[in-house]
Amino acid sequence: MIELEGVPELIDPVMVAAFEGWNDAGDAASTAVAHLDREWKGEVFAALDAEDYYDFQVNRPTVWMDAGVRKITWPTTRLSVVRVGGDKPRDLVLVRGIEPSMRWRSFCNELLGFAHELGVELVVILGALLGDTPHTRPVPISGTTSDPDLAQRMDLEETKYEGPTGIVGVLQEACTHAGVPAVSLWAAVPHYVSQPPNPKATLALLNRLEDLIDVRIPLGELAEDARAWQVGVDQLAAEDSEVAEYVQTLEEARDTAELPEASGEAIAREFERYLRRRDGGGGPAGGHATESGEGTSYLRDSPSGRTRPPKPPKPSADTDPEPDPEPGTETGADGEDSGDSSEE
Repeated sequence: MIELEGVPELIDPVMVAAFEGWNDAGDAASTAVAHLDREWKGEVFAALDAEDYYDFQVNRPTVWMDAGVRKITWPTTRLSVVRVGGDKPRDLVLVRGIEPSMRWRSFCNELLGFAHELGVELVVILGALLGDTPHTRPVPISGTTSDPDLAQRMDLEETKYEGPTGIVGVLQEACTHAGVPAVSLWAAVPHYVSQPPNPKATLALLNRLEDLIDVRIPLGELAEDARAWQVGVDQLAAEDSEVAEYVQTLEEARDTAELPEASGEAIAREFERYLRRRDGGGGPAGGHATESGEGTSYLRDSPSGRTRPPKPPKPSADTDPEPDPEPGTETGADGEDSGDSSEE
Protein backbone atom coordinates (compact mmCIF):
# COMPACT_ATOMS: atom_id res chain seq x y z
CA MET A 1 0.00 0.00 0.00
CA ILE A 2 1.29 3.48 -0.90
CA GLU A 3 1.25 5.94 1.98
CA LEU A 4 1.15 9.62 1.02
CA GLU A 5 1.76 11.63 4.16
CA GLY A 6 1.03 15.33 3.94
CA VAL A 7 -0.77 15.20 0.59
CA PRO A 8 -4.18 16.89 0.94
CA GLU A 9 -7.40 15.57 -0.54
CA LEU A 10 -7.27 16.47 -4.21
CA ILE A 11 -9.91 18.23 -6.30
CA ASP A 12 -10.75 16.60 -9.67
CA PRO A 13 -7.11 15.50 -10.07
CA VAL A 14 -5.53 14.96 -13.48
CA MET A 15 -2.16 13.23 -13.84
CA VAL A 16 0.11 14.79 -16.48
CA ALA A 17 3.23 12.77 -17.35
CA ALA A 18 6.22 13.02 -19.65
CA PHE A 19 9.41 10.99 -19.97
CA GLU A 20 12.77 11.91 -21.43
CA GLY A 21 14.15 9.57 -24.07
CA TRP A 22 12.71 7.89 -27.14
CA ASN A 23 9.28 9.55 -26.82
CA ASP A 24 10.62 13.08 -26.26
CA ALA A 25 11.95 14.59 -29.50
CA GLY A 26 13.53 17.96 -28.87
CA ASP A 27 12.78 17.47 -25.13
CA ALA A 28 9.42 19.08 -25.96
CA ALA A 29 7.25 16.87 -23.73
CA SER A 30 9.47 16.75 -20.63
CA THR A 31 10.02 20.52 -20.90
CA ALA A 32 6.23 21.03 -20.93
CA VAL A 33 5.80 19.20 -17.62
CA ALA A 34 8.84 21.00 -16.20
CA HIS A 35 7.19 24.30 -17.20
CA LEU A 36 4.01 23.39 -15.31
CA ASP A 37 6.03 22.39 -12.27
CA ARG A 38 8.01 25.63 -12.34
CA GLU A 39 5.10 28.02 -13.02
CA TRP A 40 2.90 26.49 -10.30
CA LYS A 41 5.82 26.01 -7.89
CA GLY A 42 5.40 22.30 -7.50
CA GLU A 43 7.50 20.39 -4.99
CA VAL A 44 8.27 16.69 -5.19
CA PHE A 45 6.26 14.48 -2.83
CA ALA A 46 7.38 11.06 -4.09
CA ALA A 47 10.05 9.44 -6.23
CA LEU A 48 10.38 5.94 -7.64
CA ASP A 49 13.36 3.85 -6.54
CA ALA A 50 15.98 4.37 -9.25
CA GLU A 51 17.56 0.98 -8.50
CA ASP A 52 14.40 -0.77 -9.69
CA TYR A 53 14.08 0.73 -13.15
CA TYR A 54 17.27 2.34 -14.45
CA ASP A 55 20.57 1.19 -15.90
CA PHE A 56 23.06 3.71 -14.56
CA GLN A 57 25.46 3.05 -17.41
CA VAL A 58 22.74 4.35 -19.76
CA ASN A 59 21.36 7.12 -17.52
CA ARG A 60 24.22 8.12 -15.29
CA PRO A 61 23.83 9.87 -11.92
CA THR A 62 25.11 13.43 -11.57
CA VAL A 63 27.58 14.66 -8.94
CA TRP A 64 27.18 18.22 -7.65
CA MET A 65 28.44 20.41 -4.80
CA ASP A 66 26.25 21.71 -1.97
CA ALA A 67 28.09 24.07 0.39
CA GLY A 68 31.31 22.21 -0.24
CA VAL A 69 29.73 18.77 0.16
CA ARG A 70 29.57 16.43 -2.84
CA LYS A 71 26.12 14.99 -3.49
CA ILE A 72 24.66 12.65 -6.11
CA THR A 73 21.39 13.06 -7.97
CA TRP A 74 20.06 9.77 -9.30
CA PRO A 75 18.05 9.54 -12.52
CA THR A 76 14.49 8.55 -11.69
CA THR A 77 10.84 9.57 -11.96
CA ARG A 78 9.35 12.06 -9.51
CA LEU A 79 5.80 13.18 -8.72
CA SER A 80 4.49 16.52 -7.49
CA VAL A 81 1.05 17.99 -6.82
CA VAL A 82 -0.07 21.52 -7.70
CA ARG A 83 -3.42 23.16 -7.13
CA VAL A 84 -4.75 25.45 -9.85
CA GLY A 85 -6.96 28.15 -8.36
CA GLY A 86 -9.86 30.04 -9.86
CA ASP A 87 -13.61 29.60 -10.08
CA LYS A 88 -13.16 25.89 -10.73
CA PRO A 89 -10.01 24.83 -8.84
CA ARG A 90 -8.48 21.48 -9.62
CA ASP A 91 -5.28 19.61 -8.85
CA LEU A 92 -2.63 18.30 -11.21
CA VAL A 93 -0.33 15.41 -10.39
CA LEU A 94 2.83 16.02 -12.39
CA VAL A 95 4.99 13.03 -13.33
CA ARG A 96 8.38 13.81 -14.81
CA GLY A 97 11.13 11.29 -15.36
CA ILE A 98 13.20 9.26 -17.77
CA GLU A 99 11.97 6.32 -19.80
CA PRO A 100 12.93 3.30 -17.64
CA SER A 101 15.58 0.84 -18.75
CA MET A 102 13.78 -2.24 -17.38
CA ARG A 103 10.66 -3.62 -15.62
CA TRP A 104 8.21 -1.44 -17.53
CA ARG A 105 5.12 -3.26 -16.27
CA SER A 106 6.14 -2.79 -12.64
CA PHE A 107 6.98 0.83 -13.40
CA CYS A 108 3.48 1.45 -14.81
CA ASN A 109 1.81 -0.41 -11.95
CA GLU A 110 3.64 1.77 -9.43
CA LEU A 111 2.49 4.95 -11.14
CA LEU A 112 -1.05 3.58 -11.31
CA GLY A 113 -0.83 2.88 -7.58
CA PHE A 114 -0.19 6.56 -6.97
CA ALA A 115 -3.02 7.47 -9.35
CA HIS A 116 -5.42 5.20 -7.43
CA GLU A 117 -4.42 6.54 -4.01
CA LEU A 118 -4.72 10.15 -5.18
CA GLY A 119 -8.08 9.62 -6.89
CA VAL A 120 -6.83 10.61 -10.34
CA GLU A 121 -9.70 10.93 -12.81
CA LEU A 122 -7.68 11.25 -16.03
CA VAL A 123 -4.10 10.54 -17.12
CA VAL A 124 -2.60 12.70 -19.88
CA ILE A 125 0.77 11.57 -21.25
CA LEU A 126 2.79 13.98 -23.37
CA GLY A 127 5.16 12.89 -26.12
CA ALA A 128 7.04 14.26 -29.13
CA LEU A 129 8.16 12.59 -32.34
CA LEU A 130 10.25 13.50 -35.37
CA GLY A 131 8.25 14.21 -38.50
CA ASP A 132 8.25 15.76 -41.97
CA THR A 133 6.87 19.07 -40.75
CA PRO A 134 8.24 22.57 -41.46
CA HIS A 135 9.37 24.69 -38.52
CA THR A 136 7.59 27.70 -40.05
CA ARG A 137 4.09 26.29 -39.60
CA PRO A 138 2.01 25.58 -36.45
CA VAL A 139 3.25 22.47 -34.64
CA PRO A 140 0.97 19.49 -35.37
CA ILE A 141 -0.50 18.03 -32.17
CA SER A 142 -2.36 14.73 -32.18
CA GLY A 143 -4.52 13.39 -29.38
CA THR A 144 -5.17 9.66 -29.09
CA THR A 145 -6.80 7.25 -26.67
CA SER A 146 -7.64 3.55 -26.51
CA ASP A 147 -11.11 4.30 -25.10
CA PRO A 148 -13.75 4.77 -27.84
CA ASP A 149 -16.12 6.62 -25.49
CA LEU A 150 -13.35 8.97 -24.34
CA ALA A 151 -12.34 9.57 -27.96
CA GLN A 152 -15.85 10.67 -28.85
CA ARG A 153 -16.34 12.77 -25.73
CA MET A 154 -13.02 14.64 -25.96
CA ASP A 155 -12.74 14.85 -29.75
CA LEU A 156 -9.73 12.50 -29.90
CA GLU A 157 -8.65 9.79 -32.30
CA GLU A 158 -8.97 6.18 -31.22
CA THR A 159 -5.49 4.72 -31.57
CA LYS A 160 -4.95 2.11 -34.26
CA TYR A 161 -1.15 2.09 -34.13
CA GLU A 162 0.76 -1.19 -34.49
CA GLY A 163 4.52 -1.43 -34.12
CA PRO A 164 7.35 -0.59 -31.70
CA THR A 165 6.33 1.57 -28.77
CA GLY A 166 7.84 3.43 -25.84
CA ILE A 167 6.86 3.98 -22.23
CA VAL A 168 4.14 6.42 -23.33
CA GLY A 169 2.29 3.69 -25.23
CA VAL A 170 2.83 1.10 -22.51
CA LEU A 171 1.58 3.40 -19.74
CA GLN A 172 -1.48 4.39 -21.78
CA GLU A 173 -2.42 0.74 -22.30
CA ALA A 174 -1.78 -0.02 -18.61
CA CYS A 175 -4.20 2.76 -17.70
CA THR A 176 -6.80 1.39 -20.09
CA HIS A 177 -6.56 -2.12 -18.62
CA ALA A 178 -6.79 -0.67 -15.10
CA GLY A 179 -9.93 1.28 -16.00
CA VAL A 180 -8.24 4.70 -15.74
CA PRO A 181 -9.11 7.10 -18.60
CA ALA A 182 -5.91 7.96 -20.45
CA VAL A 183 -4.97 10.27 -23.33
CA SER A 184 -1.68 10.84 -25.10
CA LEU A 185 -0.82 14.14 -26.81
CA TRP A 186 1.96 14.12 -29.41
CA ALA A 187 3.88 17.02 -30.92
CA ALA A 188 5.56 16.59 -34.32
CA VAL A 189 9.08 18.07 -34.29
CA PRO A 190 10.89 18.86 -37.57
CA HIS A 191 13.43 16.09 -38.09
CA TYR A 192 15.95 18.47 -39.65
CA VAL A 193 16.17 20.52 -36.43
CA SER A 194 15.67 17.86 -33.79
CA GLN A 195 18.17 19.00 -31.16
CA PRO A 196 16.66 20.36 -27.93
CA PRO A 197 15.20 22.61 -26.83
CA ASN A 198 12.13 23.18 -28.98
CA PRO A 199 10.00 25.77 -27.17
CA LYS A 200 7.57 26.01 -30.09
CA ALA A 201 6.62 22.33 -29.73
CA THR A 202 6.44 22.69 -25.95
CA LEU A 203 4.09 25.66 -26.33
CA ALA A 204 1.85 23.71 -28.73
CA LEU A 205 1.59 20.80 -26.27
CA LEU A 206 0.63 23.14 -23.43
CA ASN A 207 -2.01 24.88 -25.58
CA ARG A 208 -3.58 21.51 -26.43
CA LEU A 209 -3.40 20.39 -22.80
CA GLU A 210 -5.11 23.63 -21.76
CA ASP A 211 -8.00 22.92 -24.12
CA LEU A 212 -8.23 19.29 -23.04
CA ILE A 213 -8.46 19.76 -19.27
CA ASP A 214 -10.01 23.27 -19.31
CA VAL A 215 -7.31 24.89 -17.18
CA ARG A 216 -5.59 28.18 -17.94
CA ILE A 217 -1.85 27.55 -18.10
CA PRO A 218 0.52 30.48 -17.42
CA LEU A 219 2.98 30.54 -20.31
CA GLY A 220 5.58 32.90 -18.85
CA GLU A 221 8.25 33.63 -21.46
CA LEU A 222 7.53 30.49 -23.47
CA ALA A 223 5.77 32.30 -26.32
CA GLU A 224 8.71 34.67 -26.75
CA ASP A 225 11.15 31.75 -26.58
CA ALA A 226 9.17 30.02 -29.33
CA ARG A 227 9.37 33.07 -31.57
CA ALA A 228 13.11 33.45 -30.94
CA TRP A 229 13.61 29.75 -31.71
CA GLN A 230 11.85 30.07 -35.06
CA VAL A 231 13.85 33.16 -36.00
CA GLY A 232 17.06 31.33 -35.14
CA VAL A 233 16.13 28.32 -37.28
CA ASP A 234 15.09 30.66 -40.10
CA GLN A 235 18.54 32.21 -40.06
CA LEU A 236 20.33 28.85 -40.04
CA ALA A 237 18.16 27.49 -42.85
CA ALA A 238 18.79 30.60 -44.95
CA GLU A 239 22.53 29.91 -44.82
CA ASP A 240 22.08 26.60 -46.63
CA SER A 241 20.26 26.58 -49.95
CA GLU A 242 19.48 22.86 -49.79
CA VAL A 243 17.87 23.18 -46.37
CA ALA A 244 15.93 26.28 -47.47
CA GLU A 245 14.65 24.45 -50.54
CA TYR A 246 13.66 21.44 -48.46
CA VAL A 247 11.76 23.61 -45.96
CA GLN A 248 9.90 25.25 -48.85
CA THR A 249 8.92 21.81 -50.15
CA LEU A 250 7.55 20.86 -46.73
CA GLU A 251 5.66 24.15 -46.51
CA GLU A 252 3.98 23.59 -49.86
CA ALA A 253 3.01 20.04 -48.95
CA ARG A 254 1.63 21.15 -45.57
CA ASP A 255 -0.31 24.08 -46.99
CA THR A 256 -1.83 21.94 -49.71
CA ALA A 257 -2.89 19.26 -47.24
CA GLU A 258 -4.40 21.75 -44.78
CA LEU A 259 -6.27 23.94 -47.25
CA PRO A 260 -9.58 22.04 -46.87
CA GLU A 261 -9.13 22.02 -43.09
CA ALA A 262 -9.07 25.81 -42.65
CA SER A 263 -12.52 25.62 -41.10
CA GLY A 264 -14.56 27.78 -38.76
CA GLU A 265 -14.05 25.20 -36.04
CA ALA A 266 -10.31 25.94 -35.87
CA ILE A 267 -10.95 29.68 -35.75
CA ALA A 268 -13.58 29.24 -33.03
CA ARG A 269 -11.21 27.14 -30.92
CA GLU A 270 -8.52 29.80 -31.07
CA PHE A 271 -11.04 32.55 -30.25
CA GLU A 272 -12.22 30.61 -27.20
CA ARG A 273 -8.64 30.37 -25.98
CA TYR A 274 -8.23 34.13 -26.46
CA LEU A 275 -11.38 34.86 -24.44
CA ARG A 276 -10.30 32.47 -21.68
CA ARG A 277 -6.95 34.22 -21.33
CA ARG A 278 -8.48 37.72 -21.55
CA ASP A 279 -11.03 36.92 -18.82
CA GLY A 280 -8.41 35.22 -16.65
CA GLY A 281 -10.20 31.89 -16.77
CA GLY A 282 -8.64 29.06 -14.82
CA GLY A 283 -7.40 31.31 -12.00
CA PRO A 284 -4.03 32.80 -11.19
CA ALA A 285 -0.69 31.30 -12.03
CA GLY A 286 -0.02 30.44 -8.42
CA GLY A 287 -0.43 26.96 -6.99
CA HIS A 288 0.76 24.91 -4.11
CA ALA A 289 2.29 21.54 -3.54
CA THR A 290 2.89 19.27 -0.59
CA GLU A 291 6.31 17.79 -0.08
CA SER A 292 7.26 14.64 1.78
CA GLY A 293 10.45 13.85 -0.08
CA GLU A 294 13.51 15.43 -1.62
CA GLY A 295 12.50 18.32 -3.88
CA THR A 296 15.77 18.72 -5.72
CA SER A 297 15.41 18.67 -9.48
CA TYR A 298 17.23 15.77 -11.07
CA LEU A 299 19.84 16.22 -13.76
CA ARG A 300 20.95 14.06 -16.63
CA ASP A 301 23.75 14.01 -19.14
CA SER A 302 22.66 16.24 -22.01
CA PRO A 303 23.14 14.91 -25.53
CA SER A 304 25.38 17.01 -27.72
CA GLY A 305 23.47 19.00 -30.32
CA ARG A 306 24.41 20.47 -33.65
CA THR A 307 24.48 24.22 -34.07
CA ARG A 308 22.88 24.09 -37.49
CA PRO A 309 20.35 21.80 -39.14
CA PRO A 310 21.85 18.98 -41.20
CA LYS A 311 21.29 18.71 -44.89
CA PRO A 312 18.26 16.44 -45.20
CA PRO A 313 17.55 14.01 -48.01
CA LYS A 314 14.94 14.93 -50.55
CA PRO A 315 11.48 13.90 -49.33
CA SER A 316 10.03 10.79 -50.89
CA ALA A 317 6.77 8.93 -50.70
CA ASP A 318 8.20 6.27 -48.39
CA THR A 319 9.82 8.67 -45.91
CA ASP A 320 8.57 7.96 -42.38
CA PRO A 321 9.23 9.89 -39.16
CA GLU A 322 11.21 8.14 -36.48
CA PRO A 323 9.93 6.57 -34.29
CA ASP A 324 7.01 5.03 -36.22
CA PRO A 325 3.92 7.24 -36.26
CA GLU A 326 0.40 6.33 -35.27
CA PRO A 327 -2.63 7.69 -37.08
CA GLY A 328 -4.24 10.48 -35.11
CA THR A 329 -6.16 13.72 -35.32
CA GLU A 330 -3.74 16.59 -34.93
CA THR A 331 -4.12 20.23 -34.13
CA GLY A 332 -1.52 22.89 -34.59
CA ALA A 333 -0.34 25.32 -31.95
CA ASP A 334 -3.04 27.69 -33.09
CA GLY A 335 -5.77 25.04 -32.92
CA GLU A 336 -5.79 24.14 -36.62
CA ASP A 337 -6.45 20.56 -37.60
CA SER A 338 -3.61 18.72 -39.33
CA GLY A 339 -3.36 15.53 -41.27
CA ASP A 340 0.02 14.50 -39.81
CA SER A 341 0.33 11.39 -37.67
CA SER A 342 1.35 10.50 -34.15
CA GLU A 343 3.04 7.56 -32.59
CA GLU A 344 2.67 5.54 -29.49
